[in-house]
Amino acid sequence: MSRTVHVGVDLAWNTKARSGIAVVDSSGALVESATARTDDEIVDWLTRGDWAPLMVAVDAPLIVTNASGRRVCEALIGKAYSRYHAGGYPSNLRNPLFNPPRGGELAKRLGWNLDPDHVPAMGTPVCIEVYPHPAMVGLFSLGSVLPYKSRPLRTIEVRRAAFIALSEHMETLKPLGLTSNARWAQLRSIVGSATRPVDLKSAEDEIDAIFCAHLAWLWHNDRGALQVYGSLADGYIIAPPPPTHAPAKAPKLGKGSALHSVASSTVVDV
Repeated sequence: MSRTVHVGVDLAWNTKARSGIAVVDSSGALVESATARTDDEIVDWLTRGDWAPLMVAVDAPLIVTNASGRRVCEALIGKAYSRYHAGGYPSNLRNPLFNPPRGGELAKRLGWNLDPDHVPAMGTPVCIEVYPHPAMVGLFSLGSVLPYKSRPLRTIEVRRAAFIALSEHMETLKPLGLTSNARWAQLRSIVGSATRPVDLKSAEDEIDAIFCAHLAWLWHNDRGALQVYGSLADGYIIAPPPPTHAPAKAPKLGKGSALHSVASSTVVDV
């Protein structure tokens, strides 16, 4: 008999990069995680075994209707979270990566309902778009996003420390049960011993997918913790309500200094 699970997908915009996939059970505990490259690989991974997905959270655009600029949901997320350096990358139909969006096509192929207010049922899962950066700021009360993503001039030491901090924050999400999960222990080891960007990348997509799976579980079990930014018609993102805690203060840097250049190039992390 199939068991109910909730799915997280850290979906790359195309098949040149790997995507993270994770599954949590009905109690929210991590069951399994992995990475895949093609849509066929993702579909094969999700449709094997005795899993019956109920809620799916995808970190990638699902609905894009605007010809240019950014979606309304991206503007709303920016308004709520840009003070915490958590802005969204603009999605529009002028960009071939989003015409059509890979996430929407994958959802269509798997028969996932994109309406965030639809009540999921066995065989008719709901798929929502999420964005980990603002969700982490909101759920963990962060003053700024954790700089674990690869960016120009961001060192391996800074990224590794941010990954470790993220791992510690995620372990406070009790339903995930990460401290007793064998795969999580492996990911923690990879991050802790990383000396090259490729080492961190081998764990990054999977860790993001695990966080997305938690958001899927949370949307199904505790709607008050999250809200819809945008609309089904024009695209939406599910994230925590606008935060009320203070953002981190930016360091006082002189114009022309090396640190000023780094800060200016990383004002918003996407």
